[in-house]
Amino acid sequence: MNKNIVCVISGPTASGKTKTSLALRQRFGGDIVNFDSLLFYKELNIGTAKPDSSELAACPHHLIDIRSAKDPINAADYAQLALKTIQELHSKDSIVFLTGGSGFYLQALLYGMFDSTTVDPKTRERSEILYKDKGIAPFLEVLKKNDPNSFNHYHSNDHYRIRRAVEHFWTQGTKFSEEREKMLKTREENSNFRKLGWNIFHAHLDLPKEEHYKLIQARTQSMLKQGLVQEVKTLLEEGFSGKEKPMQSIGYKETVEHLLKGTAQEELLEKINVSTRQLAKAQRTWFKKIKKNEYNPLVNASKIVEDFDSFLNRVKINHDH
Repeated sequence: MNKNIVCVISGPTASGKTKTSLALRQRFGGDIVNFDSLLFYKELNIGTAKPDSSELAACPHHLIDIRSAKDPINAADYAQLALKTIQELHSKDSIVFLTGGSGFYLQALLYGMFDSTTVDPKTRERSEILYKDKGIAPFLEVLKKNDPNSFNHYHSNDHYRIRRAVEHFWTQGTKFSEEREKMLKTREENSNFRKLGWNIFHAHLDLPKEEHYKLIQARTQSMLKQGLVQEVKTLLEEGFSGKEKPMQSIGYKETVEHLLKGTAQEELLEKINVSTRQLAKAQRTWFKKIKKNEYNPLVNASKIVEDFDSFLNRVKINHDH
């Protein structure tokens, strides 16, 4: 009997999470549940590095292709959907391989959402006006100066949480990062995974930057070869504006700009590579603070299998006693 087993497979973009989760699933059985925030959307395929049809057919996948990109899912929605999915799978004794790179969605699922201080309408309005007028840059400046921990914690594309951290600072005069630390302490005790008695094994994939950059470049080239530009062109023809939140993600944002400005393909390739490297850096920062088992997927593939096998045996022994 599998006792509420959740195997988290995390890592920066292009670190081999899909391959690893499929290998583990093939060896141990179970289901794959996605926590990558872009795989929810039916219309986005090539630019999200979605598992291909043969990979999807190899075993049951959950929370992939469940929405239109015109109707984005936030972390709170995701946590609700994923909790329900995992509880159903556990009721059938299935091992869950929770796979993805969106740290915030994983955190929302494991711990629930932060209750951030309510912001008064005046501050919200001040924030709206500044954002419409000058974009995210002034908010980043405020964080850099007054709350460097939050500045380093959030990816520069994460406009929503950057703005919330600044609004918290304007309202309370305190650092949101300190508030977050306090909440993390109490949340450990009240976490979803504790309440539900999950046994979690966390395999985090990462590899030396030079080798990782090569993989990122190869993947971007592959996406362009597979027809990323045509995919985006078709979406724009079908009525997407390119302003939808999922269309602002890496690969799509740069391709929309490429189509509007008619830039060279080489320039598009380079822009996507740079954005992907920045994302990988932000993901590394995010996962740094989390307790996990780290593996280089290029050399540790069999070690991941061995360690997970040992973990399952420990859980079984504890459960039998």
